[in-house]
Amino acid sequence: MAAGLGWMLDSFDVMLYSIVLATLMREFGMTKSTAGFLNTLTLIASALGSFLFGFLADRLGRRRMLSMSILTYSLFTFACGFSTSVTMLACFRFLLGLGMGGEWNAGATLVAETWPSHWRGRALAIVQSSWAIGYALAALVANFILARWTWRWVFFVGVLPALLTFWIQQGVPEPELWQRAQDAPVSAMEKRELWRASVPNLLGLLLMNIFGMFAWWGLFTWIPAYLALPVSRGGRDFGLLDFTTFLVVLNLCGMFPGYLLFGAISDKFGRKRAIILYLIMAALAVPPFALARQPWLILLTASITAFFGTGFFVGSALLGSELFPTPIRATALGLSYNTARGISSLAPFIIGAIGERHGLGWGFASCGVAFALAAAAASRVPETKGRELS
Repeated sequence: MAAGLGWMLDSFDVMLYSIVLATLMREFGMTKSTAGFLNTLTLIASALGSFLFGFLADRLGRRRMLSMSILTYSLFTFACGFSTSVTMLACFRFLLGLGMGGEWNAGATLVAETWPSHWRGRALAIVQSSWAIGYALAALVANFILARWTWRWVFFVGVLPALLTFWIQQGVPEPELWQRAQDAPVSAMEKRELWRASVPNLLGLLLMNIFGMFAWWGLFTWIPAYLALPVSRGGRDFGLLDFTTFLVVLNLCGMFPGYLLFGAISDKFGRKRAIILYLIMAALAVPPFALARQPWLILLTASITAFFGTGFFVGSALLGSELFPTPIRATALGLSYNTARGISSLAPFIIGAIGERHGLGWGFASCGVAFALAAAAASRVPETKGRELS
């Protein structure tokens, strides 16, 4: 519950920017490249945040760092509403990214260390699926607020997740596995050996995440603006109601079941097979979406892309949790996931630049290539199905 709600509200806060992106471009006179660069800053910060919060989670506890990361991204999302310039907005987006990076590895580690191997995939799938709920909720809330007030109030609502931290601190225990590790800490030399043995797996997982995240951030940062922008600027000129309906359907009929099904498939057939299947299907789904022109076909192809292109992230959390030992788990998990987030942070900027010159359809098509490369990288990562955490 704690990890799922934290991840859902992380999605809610982060995606508020994408949903009001077209409005912000008009308000501040931003080009597509500038707008993409602001999201790039957030992703770079998330990589830095994962180092900080992952390091502290291995030493001070998963629960405590989960609370601190949620508090960080909530307060700085709220601060975005006070922005009066692109520079000011960029600074607040960078700071909220620190909390965004820390929440994922603290929450995923908390769940992985609590659930047994034969249920771990489904448990983490439930946590990851909350991202889709948060995205859909952000679309509904933004639609409601923009119809009545300004874009600033969309960000002001982003402070609400901070209330969750009071319950987490009072009602969520630390995993027994982590507590036992604290009672019998490893020496500095033993920890260095653990890191040395983990390097090949860390690099393989990192490469898979880099390509997968490049494709995801390139697509889903720009899909809202792609729908909202006029046809003359390379968009689809959806009205506010159609736009909101599209995003809700995309998340609840695409991302949400994609996460849940991945958990069941990975627990039955293996983590690696499930990841490769999802990434190949995502690569095949992107070109039809990029070429679609009718609204119903855009919705169908986008939902299929979201189903596979988002669901595979459950596998990243699973493999990372099962590949790395307890004393370094949160730090290594954060490195494999959020370092990839930082490197792939160029995706919104690159796709925006391609969109400026050739149209967003071509930018989206390049994301399909990235999904295929992620599948190739996943083939080099070992299978961990059935592995109990030590």
